[in-house]
Amino acid sequence: MSDPFSPLLPKDSHGCPYLFLAPMEGVGDRSFRKALASIGGFDEAVTEFISVPSNAHVESLAKVYQPKELGTIPLAAQIMGADPLLMASMAKELEKKGAPRIDINCGCPSNTVTGRGAGSSLLKNPDYLYDIAKAVVDAVSIPVTIKMRSGYEDTSLFKENILSAQESGVSFITLHPRTKIDGYSPPARWDLIEIAKKLLHIPLVGNGDILTVENAITLLSKTNCDALMIGRGAVINPFIFHQIRSYFTKKPFIPDWVQLEKCLRTYLKEMPEQLSEKGRIGKLKQFMSFLFRANPQLLEKRQEMLKIDTKESTVFLDHLLPILEYHYFSKS
Repeated sequence: MSDPFSPLLPKDSHGCPYLFLAPMEGVGDRSFRKALASIGGFDEAVTEFISVPSNAHVESLAKVYQPKELGTIPLAAQIMGADPLLMASMAKELEKKGAPRIDINCGCPSNTVTGRGAGSSLLKNPDYLYDIAKAVVDAVSIPVTIKMRSGYEDTSLFKENILSAQESGVSFITLHPRTKIDGYSPPARWDLIEIAKKLLHIPLVGNGDILTVENAITLLSKTNCDALMIGRGAVINPFIFHQIRSYFTKKPFIPDWVQLEKCLRTYLKEMPEQLSEKGRIGKLKQFMSFLFRANPQLLEKRQEMLKIDTKESTVFLDHLLPILEYHYFSKS
């Protein structure tokens, strides 16, 4: 069994498990991470994947990674590719830049990615998954981890993939229990996290469908996983990490409008300078599309929000903030 007090995944003094902000392609970029960090509550974040193609120039690709991006919150670097030597070289370069951990993407379901043999495509061949992970583990002195799905077309190689990852020497595994074919639609199969936990002697991070505190506690009790990684749940409810901690401290946590407004203004402020106003509004709508799922009152206004026609991102945000302030914390 894995050590529940692993130095990589320490519980806090109240027994709350280590909490990760998940990498999310298209959503979880630098501006989103910095926005969530302005609220805090999570122990560590992970970059969206850094692609390592067959013609990779690792020094150039590694420039996107900024280890101190979130101040004191550690930021692991996630890499994705199909060439063991290039993946190892990229890991070395990221270690030089100060990465505290390298995470290998074995879960991206994009057809563009899997067509190049990367992401969840690695789950087709446990031996090749091992080769990639072992090359990266051997290349660096910092911890190497894997974020993986439960399979490609099905779960027939699930146990083989889990054990191959462990055998490679990775420090822990994060499991999102959906297959590539599942995408994001069916309920996550938490029973597979439970099975994996029993198979492994390294720590296991549970991921998938953690949208509420109740989900988090149920997943922990059902699977005995060592830590939690939350993605969509943190976009819908940026306070979810604090609320999970509150469950363990037995002290109430009351979400604060000032903090949520700060989060949203940080999100807009931290968008890339070269991004057009149209692009900024598009990103705000994407974030708001999640936030507006927080309760029935907001959900009713989601289509109205998406149809707002303005050419200025600050005007768009200023128009929506009063609506959010009025409805976001509604319990009815």
